Amino acid sequence: MRVFKKFIKRFLQVLLLLVICANLFVILSGRFYLYRGIYHTYLHGRTGPSIYDKDIFYSSTIKKADNVFTWNEKPSGKQLTTKEEKLMTKLKTSSLLIIKNDTLVYEKYWNDHTKNTVSNSFSATKTFVSLLIGIALEEGKIKSLDDAVGDYLPAFKEKGKNAITIRHLLMMASGLDWEESSKDPLSENAESYYGSDLWGLVNRQKAVAKPGKAFNYQSGNSQLLGFIIEKATGEDLSDYAYKKIWSKIGTEHDAYWSLDKEKGAEKSFCCLYGTSRDFARLGKLILQRGAWEGKQVVSEKYMDEMFANPQMTTEEKVPNYRYGLHIWTYLGYKHPVYYCRGILGQYIISIPAENIIIVRTGEARMHNIEQSENKYKVGHPADLFLYISAAKRIANKN
Repeated sequence: MRVFKKFIKRFLQVLLLLVICANLFVILSGRFYLYRGIYHTYLHGRTGPSIYDKDIFYSSTIKKADNVFTWNEKPSGKQLTTKEEKLMTKLKTSSLLIIKNDTLVYEKYWNDHTKNTVSNSFSATKTFVSLLIGIALEEGKIKSLDDAVGDYLPAFKEKGKNAITIRHLLMMASGLDWEESSKDPLSENAESYYGSDLWGLVNRQKAVAKPGKAFNYQSGNSQLLGFIIEKATGEDLSDYAYKKIWSKIGTEHDAYWSLDKEKGAEKSFCCLYGTSRDFARLGKLILQRGAWEGKQVVSEKYMDEMFANPQMTTEEKVPNYRYGLHIWTYLGYKHPVYYCRGILGQYIISIPAENIIIVRTGEARMHNIEQSENKYKVGHPADLFLYISAAKRIANKN
């Protein structure tokens, strides 16, 4: 008994020392966001963010449209196979919508998620930001995609950052030192999600490589684009998003955009919350090359540029077949597939030639395909093909 008490005492002493050291590290490094991150993850039994994090952050509201676009609803009668259903459950799917010719042919929700539930789209938001860039370009608020970032953000006029253009940010080829990590609590990703100074964080980035040469996925690029939109238009990002897109595509629910602090900056690299049906409306806008009900919301010229794959190499040292201007592209089928993607398996998938839209939300996804005989598959998550194959089978008559 005495030995056990000594062990417990020693254990508590060590634990106290670790807590003191951890707190000293946070205070001396200025990484106070770690407190919020630890509280909302580990102390809640999770190791990372959730699609239902909306209420732990301040947010702006993007009002729904005055005139709602209503999907036709005619279930195809086909269901997921037993194998598909098991994978959906394993990947913690919360919703799956399949739309063909503006008709909702399949719609299913899991657990407490419903058609009225708003959830985080995570990095699918990046494509939304790209569409706003296209609109600002068409309006002349942005003169050219080849404008230097420094023309809008003074911190990018010096120290090698002066060579970076808006196009480089859209390509994910800025050459900046942002660490894109979903696991490292000391990474810029963690600080951008849980921190309270996005402006300072992105402006402190350093140029470490020549821009425009290599694909290097970095959320900091998207955050910079959000700030550029505000500087170019003189408008709050959420207000601009409402006026130019959300109010024009028949949305039936308000959307919410997480802020870094009260009345702060939108997290334009992620964190647009909406319903699955409204995300499908965004998929319809993409599918129709920027048009909505006969009117061009985003110019066709910009959409064509957005869909094209800039010539550069990827991290696997292979040509870029996977990424346009802030949108993912899969070219391995007969017809191209364009999609928005979030870290926990949020997908808004558009297949224009087949008039199919797929929305999938959830809290897990499969790993990216690193090596494949099909060169077009490299860099795409394996579950992407699960959703596409299920949708094609359910949506098509044969």
